Order: sequence, then C-alpha cells, then structure tokens
Amino acid sequence: LDPQQRLLLELAVEALDDGGMDAGRLAGTDGAVFIGCSSKDYGTLQGARPESGNAYTISGMAGGNAANRISHLLDWHGQSVTVDTACSSALTAVHQACEHLRTRRSGTALAGGINILLDPHVYSGFSGAAMLSPSGRCRSFSADADGYVRAEGGGLLLLKPLAAARADGDRVHAVIVASGTNNDGRTAGLALPNGEAQSALLRSVYGDAGIEADRVVYLEAHGTGT
Repeated sequence: LDPQQRLLLELAVEALDDGGMDAGRLAGTDGAVFIGCSSKDYGTLQGARPESGNAYTISGMAGGNAANRISHLLDWHGQSVTVDTACSSALTAVHQACEHLRTRRSGTALAGGINILLDPHVYSGFSGAAMLSPSGRCRSFSADADGYVRAEGGGLLLLKPLAAARADGDRVHAVIVASGTNNDGRTAGLALPNGEAQSALLRSVYGDAGIEADRVVYLEAHGTGT
C-alpha cells in the first residue's frame, strides 16, 4: 500500500473529527473526495522489484485510489477523483471540490493533497534540469533565487456550503470566497511560467470574489515563485 494512501486515510478521519462530524452518519451520502497527488514514487520502486508484489500491489499503488480508498472507507457515494497537475495538484483539487459543491452535486467534500518523496531518481532528474537550489533554500520572488527545495506533506479540508455549515452548527475555520485555475499555454519551455496568464487568473478570481487586490493582506505562494 502506497504510504500516501495510508496517510490520506488518517487525514480524512482527522478532518472529520476536527469538524465534529460523525462519519457513521455520513455513510451512504453523496460526499465527494478530490485529492491532489502527483508523486508515483512508491509504484516506481515496487516496479523495480516485481517479486515483492502480491495481489494487493496494483490497488495499493494505483493513483486513482488515493481518493477512492477514502470514499470506500467512509462509504461516500459522490465523485471521487485523484488530480495530477504537478505542483498545483492540491489547490486544483480544492478548486474542483468547490465547483462541485457550488453546483450542488454533493453536500460535503474532502479535498487536499499528499506528497511523499521516496525515489532518489527524481532528485537526479530535477538536479539535471537545474531546478533544485544548490544552497538548499527557496527564495521566491528574489533576485538571489537559485532553485527550489522539494518537501513532503499532506493535508485535507472538509468543505461544505457556508449556509449548510452554519445551519448544522459546524466549526467554520475559513471561507473560500472564490477560486480559479488556468494554464500558461505556450511558453519558452514546458516548465516555464507565463506571467501574463497568471496575472489574468488572479484578476479573474478577484473579480469573482468581488475583492480589490489592494485589500489582500496575506499571500501564500508557490515555492518556485509562481
């Protein structure tokens, strides 16, 4: 079993506990799961030693089961999707969950991401592409930036429409006013950003939220500076 799947099960239970929700009462409902996961390290390592596999190996390393295993555990019948958009996978999963709830296709959703680093060959590839910081630090938006540093982690959000959460007396930590995604299109290189496209996305989301950019007081950005 990919340790990412195991950790996601723990995070799902913790998210429900934090929200004060009884998992048993949600069983059989239209709860949805959206998971961002781009790391396939465990499957790669398993493939290098096929003799170590068994009847559970395929399901244990299948990317789709990062989400499906949670739905199976909780007996949720809503959409269950694993999203891979590289570094933006978790945020894309949250965006898709929000859109899913806004269209009332589900009343509850778990969304987030997971990333565990197991395969050293990936480091070799990123290093060869001069993406990793030789100084071992991310210096986003700085003229001294010399690359980025990879990291592990996982997190899930338990999402509901605000009116429903208030009506049910749920603990509300924050409100997602708006979200959005787009693509850089053609740039000088597949992994190189497009500042104009990213600016257009920000303006679009600010417009959807009805918020002026100068009212934003805190930003959390991608470690590479995008």
